[in-house]
Order: sequence, then C-alpha cells, then structure tokens
Amino acid sequence: MNKRLVTFHLSEAQEQLRDMLEEMSKDPEYDYGEYFVHIQHLYHHVNTAWNARDVPDSEAEPGSDELFKRWGRFPRDLLLLVDT
Repeated sequence: MNKRLVTFHLSEAQEQLRDMLEEMSKDPEYDYGEYFVHIQHLYHHVNTAWNARDVPDSEAEPGSDELFKRWGRFPRDLLLLVDT
C-alpha cells in the first residue's frame, strides 16, 4: 500500500469534511450548490485514497488528467455493506 498517497488523500478528505460541516452550520444560505461542490471534492479524495492505494510513488507523482479522473471515480472493486 502506498501509505503516503493514502494518508495524503484521507487527510485532505478529513479537512474537506471538517470545513464543509463548519460552513453548513455557520452559513444559513448554504444550499445544494455548495454541498454539491464540497461533496464532490470529499469523494474525490476518498476515492483516490482507495483507487490509487497500490500505485508506486514513481507513477503517482507526475499525475495526468486521465489518472486524476480514473482515481477520483467511485470504486468498482469495493464491496459495500448494503450490497451484501
């Protein structure tokens, strides 16, 4: 597992979630527009933490638009509890 990459993206997700919750509780105008953007950002980091978990640093560092999109997609190989 590429712990450096995984912990980076999970830390980013944690920060995004914390910021999102704070903004939701403080901003009475917070609505679907902000929520949509924030939840996309959150999912991107969580999905990347999963999808790129075994990528060596040599392949992760340069990064490409294609990898950014592929890693940010919802995982197809993750069995969810509701699917069992």
